[in-house]
Amino acid sequence: MSELVSIIIPTYNTEKFIESTLQSVQKQTYKIWEMILVDDASTDQTVAIIERYAQKDDRIKLFKLSKNSGNGFARNVAVEKATGKYIAYLDADDVWLPEKLEKQIDFLKANNLPFTFSFYDCIDEEGNNLHRRVEAPLNLTYRQLFFCNYVGNLTAIYDAEYFGKITLPASQKRQDWRLWLTIVKQIKTTKPVPEPLAFYRIRKDSISSSKFKLIKHNFEVYRQFHGYNSVSSVFLMIRFLITQLVIKPRYIKKI
Repeated sequence: MSELVSIIIPTYNTEKFIESTLQSVQKQTYKIWEMILVDDASTDQTVAIIERYAQKDDRIKLFKLSKNSGNGFARNVAVEKATGKYIAYLDADDVWLPEKLEKQIDFLKANNLPFTFSFYDCIDEEGNNLHRRVEAPLNLTYRQLFFCNYVGNLTAIYDAEYFGKITLPASQKRQDWRLWLTIVKQIKTTKPVPEPLAFYRIRKDSISSSKFKLIKHNFEVYRQFHGYNSVSSVFLMIRFLITQLVIKPRYIKKI
């Protein structure tokens, strides 16, 4: 494989945001990329918008699912279609800064890392800056990641020559956290690019907006993914909640 970056983007009814996402990739200073979008049977104009961009840029590749199968399934399909040395993730409502890929790949090489991520800032549904920055430990260990997902999906990138192309069961919730745990368990520790390289869009209808659902899905990570029994998973969830309430807020800053 060459230095090609495969950008994984699952889409579903994101007509309001997808153009900003596509344009943020096209503006990258690092030009050697393919954008693999898998649409999960959208019922709005998402597909039409993507097709319009794909007609003008052959680096944009769209695959359409015949029935709605979930974000995890669409992401897996995109990974299977990828041909790049690097796999990068981006959601269909988030935005990259122009130097995101260039800085991150340089950082990977300079630090001899097969996986990294970065800080990111937050915007609202209309694209307004919320002046909130999400950072992470500068030396992220597996144990730290075990109790808190410090990796923003929109910033993650890994070397597919090192790990292979990684997919996880699409039926499992918190697929992104499970993926980072799988990766960091192999390499023990990693580092983030210590600056914001993307904008995370906070939406009212996102899964992260429901704290109850989030707790439930995190519990399932301990019980199903790690294989702990229900009692142990409860205690691990308590530790997780303490980390969320006490430690993680230290890495969320007003700007």
